[in-house]
Amino acid sequence: MRAGGRDGPSALSPELLQDAAGRFGLLASPMRLHIVWLLAQQDMDVGALAEAVGGSLPAVSQQLAKLKLAGLVRSQRDGRRQVYVVDDPALVAMVRLAFEHLGGAPPSRERRDGLGA
Repeated sequence: MRAGGRDGPSALSPELLQDAAGRFGLLASPMRLHIVWLLAQQDMDVGALAEAVGGSLPAVSQQLAKLKLAGLVRSQRDGRRQVYVVDDPALVAMVRLAFEHLGGAPPSRERRDGLGA
């Protein structure tokens, strides 16, 4: 056990641990992780995402619904299109750091228009 014991400054509540495990669990799917990575680069509609991840429209829509329900992405209207946005800079940073650590991502760069802008 770390310094501070169960009730010390390093203690985490069971609720927080459950929430974190749930979010990491959502990112454990290669397709969902790829979708989050792509949306961290730019806002995209379901058709562009399906093409980019090599999935069918229904499969990508289902994954987007799960991410949206968890509050990891949101949708917004862009003219007649519904585009998806990663709206959490901390999530983007975490995913980017994981890929950089694994040697598969270019060094950090901010989206030119910001998240969800």
